[in-house]
Amino acid sequence: MTLQPRRHYGDPAAEYRAAVDGCGVVVRADRRLLRVHGRAPVQMLNGIVTSRIPEAPVGQPMQGEAVYGTILTAKGRMVTDLVTVWLGAGEEEGLGLSVAEVAHEAVLAHFGRFLPPRLARVEDRGAGARLLTLVGPRAGETVAAAFGAAPADGFALLGDGPLGDGALVARGVRQVPSWDVWVGADAASGVWDRLRGHGAVPVGAGAWHTLRVEAGFPEFGIDMDDGTIPVEAGLVDVAFDHDKGCYTGQEVIVRIRHRGRVNWHLRALRFGDSAARPGAQLFEAGGTKVRGRVTSVADSPRFGQVVGLGYVRREVEPPATLRLGSGEGAALGVEACRR
Repeated sequence: MTLQPRRHYGDPAAEYRAAVDGCGVVVRADRRLLRVHGRAPVQMLNGIVTSRIPEAPVGQPMQGEAVYGTILTAKGRMVTDLVTVWLGAGEEEGLGLSVAEVAHEAVLAHFGRFLPPRLARVEDRGAGARLLTLVGPRAGETVAAAFGAAPADGFALLGDGPLGDGALVARGVRQVPSWDVWVGADAASGVWDRLRGHGAVPVGAGAWHTLRVEAGFPEFGIDMDDGTIPVEAGLVDVAFDHDKGCYTGQEVIVRIRHRGRVNWHLRALRFGDSAARPGAQLFEAGGTKVRGRVTSVADSPRFGQVVGLGYVRREVEPPATLRLGSGEGAALGVEACRR
C-alpha cells in the first residue's frame, strides 16, 4: 500500500477528537526532507540558516536536538522555514533539513548558489522519505510503544534512520503536542500499520490544519511566503540564534531588532460565526483603509467559533476589534499568537 495524504478518513469530527483526547496519526505532504552531507556541511550551513546547527547526536539510540530556523534571502525575506536534525553520527552521514514542500525548489536553487559541492552536497530525498505526525496527549506513549523511544525533546535516530529501514523520531510543532516520524518510503506502510496497532487513529489533513490554526502556528506557503520577513510572523525569538556569526539576511534582521520595525504582524483572529475566507481584507469600523488580511481559517471545536490567522497593521494592538471585508462588515477579534 502506498500511503497518500487525505483530507479526512470519513469522520472529521472523530478524527479531531482522537487528536485532542488520544492519539492521531497524520500522513503529511507539506514537508520535504533534504540531506546535506560531505566534508564540511556544518560550516557551510552555518552561514545560510538563521538558527544554530545542533551538535552531532550521541548515545544509543543516537539522540540530539531538533532546531527550528529559517533560510533568508539577502533582503531578509523567507526562502523557507526548516527543522535541522542529524541523519547519522557525523558529517558524511549528514544533516537532515525538513523544509516546506512548496519551497523545496527555491531551497535547492539557493543551495546551488551558496553551498560549494566540494564541501557540502545536497540530496533531495523527495519521494524517498515520508513524514508521519503523531498528535495528541497519548502520542508520546504511542511513539514509545511503537519505537521504544519517545524523546522528551529533540530527536532520536532509530536504526539507520530514514536513509534506510529505520526511523527518525522528533518532537513536532511546538504549540501542538506532536511527534514527527521520518521513514523511508518503502517502510512507511509498515510503520503506519505499527502505529495503528498501538492505538493511533488515522487523522486527515483537515483536522491537522484546524489544530495548527487553533494553536497559532503559521505554515509556510499559507501564512508565510517568499515575501515574508520572519519578524512579521513572530519568528524572531524562536527561529534565530542572535549570538552566532554571519548568515544571509542577518543585516536586515539586526536592523529591525535594534533600530526599526515591521508594519505587519501575524495575529490570531476570532470570527464568531462569520464566513471568513483566506485572502479577505480587514478594516477598522467605518474605515476604508485595509488594516489586515486573512491567511488561514478553520472551524474550531476548541473555541466554538471560526478562527484564523492573518496579518494586521502594527498600529492595531491586540486585543482589538476589526471588521471583515469592509468597515461595515462583521466584527472579529484580534489577539496575539502564542509562541
